[in-house]
Amino acid sequence: MNMTAPIQFPNEAQSNAARQIVSDCEALALRTFTPTQAVLAKSAGVSRWTPENRRLYDYSSGVLVANLGHNPKRWLGRLAGYMGWSAEMLKPSNGFDDYYQAVPLTAYNAVTEIETRATERLVKSLQASPGGGRLQTVMWAASGSEAVQKALWACLHRDKSRDIILATRYGFHGKKGLAGAVTGCETDHDRDPRVKFIAFPMAECDDVSKSGATFDPAPYVNELEKLWAEYGERLNCLITEPYLGGGGSYHPPLAYLQLLQRFCRAHDIAFILDEVQANFGRCGRMYAFESYGLEPDFVTLGKGLGNGVPVSAAFGRADIIASLKYGEASDTWSGNPLGCAAVLATLDEFEANPILEHTRALTAPFFEGLNRLKETGLIARVRGEREGLVYGIECAPRGSLSANEVAVRIVEACYLGLGDDGIHLLGALAGKVLRVSPPLTISRADAKTSLDLLYNICAMLAEQLPK
Repeated sequence: MNMTAPIQFPNEAQSNAARQIVSDCEALALRTFTPTQAVLAKSAGVSRWTPENRRLYDYSSGVLVANLGHNPKRWLGRLAGYMGWSAEMLKPSNGFDDYYQAVPLTAYNAVTEIETRATERLVKSLQASPGGGRLQTVMWAASGSEAVQKALWACLHRDKSRDIILATRYGFHGKKGLAGAVTGCETDHDRDPRVKFIAFPMAECDDVSKSGATFDPAPYVNELEKLWAEYGERLNCLITEPYLGGGGSYHPPLAYLQLLQRFCRAHDIAFILDEVQANFGRCGRMYAFESYGLEPDFVTLGKGLGNGVPVSAAFGRADIIASLKYGEASDTWSGNPLGCAAVLATLDEFEANPILEHTRALTAPFFEGLNRLKETGLIARVRGEREGLVYGIECAPRGSLSANEVAVRIVEACYLGLGDDGIHLLGALAGKVLRVSPPLTISRADAKTSLDLLYNICAMLAEQLPK
């Protein structure tokens, strides 16, 4: 498909016009490839609507952001309350008083009460969670990439002679700076020589049928010990994800992540867990380190942390973060009041409602519905979290079509849907894996309806594609 030309679909005049404007006026580099380039007019709960008023079940959660669903009333009410917003703000001005007293939207180089409340509550939440004892100090940020960058900065500053970072191969931590440097693998363009990549057990977890199988740690332990023998105390930190997200949604055995942590402990290497895609319930617990029985030195949070408001954070050991000089981790949006209000509202919702229990109860139905797709011949493998709502469905080649081409056809077919209903999916991970990650608040009824719809679309498409 020509990625430079605007995508056009029949009977989508408004959407096509929007795509044309984006193509004419926005940098191509701003976007990642998605076969539909869906135009979204409104969202509510697990649903999106196009300008043409077609409903799409959202199987992306806005790339793992809207864990609580889109525009939840209670959350919005809490957000408004924390910001001091009311209906009075929306009344027409009398011409003399054009401003409303509320919590500042920006407070650079100042302290707001809402920042201190968010900081205190989030630190207490982390430290009260099994494995959160080392997470003592926060560095606020606006994006996941920035949170990862700040965690790595702190680690590198604690001892300038320890200059080497270990990262799991094909992981995703961001696209900028050090976050981009620890993403991907050693053969990518313009690699940072300080980064050494280590193996991830893809073969051991490429399908849910392998869950619970015996895991041999020896190859991974041997690799780490060889790196220690080669570089010794130059090894500074190790960064990994709870599950390999952008690399194809691989969810490793608990033992793999635990052996990484043991290696780090044995050699005083800082262990960084990048939870930007995995926090706030996505893995079935508030924090993914709980699900995997870990006690990281650093954890990065983002996406679901703000449920749609840009906010992220790096939490870690106070002694390591103290190695950064005054102001070195500051930026315009760090700890901004709106982001902090979103964090507080999100914490409120998780504490007041059985969201985590609901999430864990939906895991089995989703695995059942997604495994059923294998019957169509278009899906080869299914993988996902043991007690969470994030899955990868790996497409199979079909006739003359590659697995990637099949993935593109599935995304397009799901977008066009059946009748007035479709499914919103993003482009394939690792070329052939479609991520399924609906909001954690999806009802059992919507889960069943959307999974049945996905099956019917794939079955219809299978009949149309060459054998």
